[in-house]
Amino acid sequence: MKYYCEITSWGEEALHFLDDPAANFIIIFNNNAPAELAEFSVLHTTANYNEDPAPGDTMIICNKAFNITAVGDEALHTLKELGHCTLSFKGGTSPERPGCIMLEGDDPLVKADFKMGATIEVY
Repeated sequence: MKYYCEITSWGEEALHFLDDPAANFIIIFNNNAPAELAEFSVLHTTANYNEDPAPGDTMIICNKAFNITAVGDEALHTLKELGHCTLSFKGGTSPERPGCIMLEGDDPLVKADFKMGATIEVY
């Protein structure tokens, strides 16, 4: 396992972006995120970070599997230091932004999937 953390909470606006097909992303952050960022973030425990996630790896979010298709230039640094990045479910071989990890999967992530204690894992 390259990466493992548990979801502790999420901000009031954090899951709003999943409903918008033009957005289709979540923002994750360690659970000590500043309040103004926590409102838009899925918060989690400090991760067990063993190795950098990379294209071709599998990321499991709330028991749903996604293939990592691209990783932005800043994403690994902020993920390791702050537990922070944007997880975009649009797929594609180019990251939308430097802090973005691109994912694709057969079963979309929806608001109902989020539960306290659910995990984010990378293999």
